[in-house]
Amino acid sequence: MSTVRVLRRRDFSRLLDGLVSRGYRLVGPTVRDGAIVYDEIRAASDLPEGWSDRQDGGTYRLERRPDAALFGYAVGPHSWKKFLFPPRTRLWQADRQPQGFVLRPEPTDARPFAFLGVRACELHAIAIQDKVFMESDPLYRSHRERAFIVAVNCGQAGGTCFCASMNTGPRVDRGFDLALTEIVEEGRHAFTIEAGSERGRTVLDALPTEDAQPVDLEAAARCTARARGQMGRSLAAAGVPELLARNLEHPRWDDVASRCLACANCTMVCPTCFCSTVEDTTDLTGEHAERWRSWDSCFTLDFSSLHGASVRASTKARYRQWLTHKLSTWYDQFGTSGCVGCGRCITWCPVAIDLTQEVAAIRQSEEPHGKS
Repeated sequence: MSTVRVLRRRDFSRLLDGLVSRGYRLVGPTVRDGAIVYDEIRAASDLPEGWSDRQDGGTYRLERRPDAALFGYAVGPHSWKKFLFPPRTRLWQADRQPQGFVLRPEPTDARPFAFLGVRACELHAIAIQDKVFMESDPLYRSHRERAFIVAVNCGQAGGTCFCASMNTGPRVDRGFDLALTEIVEEGRHAFTIEAGSERGRTVLDALPTEDAQPVDLEAAARCTARARGQMGRSLAAAGVPELLARNLEHPRWDDVASRCLACANCTMVCPTCFCSTVEDTTDLTGEHAERWRSWDSCFTLDFSSLHGASVRASTKARYRQWLTHKLSTWYDQFGTSGCVGCGRCITWCPVAIDLTQEVAAIRQSEEPHGKS
């Protein structure tokens, strides 16, 4: 077990400076367009100091905190997949030569990412996408293997969070290089910090830290306990794959389809969804061609088009595909749930469809009092 250290708030910039000096592109949370989003940052001043968020079904609002916490929020509309599996990627270019088209593979950026502020649910989401892409996508693998991850244990849960139900948070347990817990109480502002890898230990050893004392560990434990008690949603996850498999023609699918806009917001904000489409383009001369990959969604009609017609022509069929894949058949493919309990799909659904409520309604119908 690694030794837990304490980093004072006034020395926090030393951590960022150390990562930049090692050649990392620093990516972290920042306030933009009325939300806390992930983007490249340069200094601690770019972080959402003193900001929090209030979330519910179809609702997201920024609000001020009574303190100067740097990570005092839940999760916003972005997930880390936008950097590992970008929304739009050119896969290759080709130019016509006398001997035919010559392929030019896309170069990868020489600078690796350093992700700052990765939550426990998001670490689990990255691990899920690893199962999808690590063996099949060289671009993903290149970014993923070189990424330095600074995780943050949650001290506050959002109104749509249910990671505790999915055993994916609020405390990180693996998959990080460094893990922080922010302590803001009784006029004190500091971070407990521990290494989860050798390169993390190298960065940690260069920081002005001191050994954590029992009072520090107790404060950190209170932090994650508080977040666990603030979960705005819950999901009885046991038996859900079998439950959904038994109820593919349940009337609840018609009910949710009457509300669903098939807008694909849930899949765009989901940190584990990986549907994509590929488009080939040429210039007007026919001398240059490119192949691009873009995010797609099982909610779009064209995505399930086979031989000129969609095999999921109704909103009911597309929502059912999404939910049963996420919570049931994902186990068949990857041995795990496709949901990490981050709650983004609930927050960013324009009509506040809540997958925890949908599952609960189907489960309730199987209980004795729920049967007709």
